[in-house]
Amino acid sequence: MMRATMSILLGAAAVLALPAAAADLSAGQAKAKEVCQACHGLDGNSTTADYPKLAGQYPDYLAKALRDYQAGRRKNPIMGGMAAPLTAKDIDNVAAYYAAQPAVLSTKPR
Repeated sequence: MMRATMSILLGAAAVLALPAAAADLSAGQAKAKEVCQACHGLDGNSTTADYPKLAGQYPDYLAKALRDYQAGRRKNPIMGGMAAPLTAKDIDNVAAYYAAQPAVLSTKPR
């Protein structure tokens, strides 16, 4: 019984990990350069307090946020417009790319 439960849990974990594992970081970087860089920085470490830092965030959080902007569940006219043309694969790639970047903490007070 214990072995069967462990097999099911491991199988579920493997399935849940597929989107991040299947993401293309190079494609994510290219899309970030094209769409996201101006506000969030190419490495996801925005230097402006108006734009959140994306580096080091969880990829599933970033992907959900982008999908919510697309669907209008998360309201922001700028991000809604930026997310609208992204494909599901673009979102997975960008989310994985920014998640893989090291977060840089600000050294100056806000």
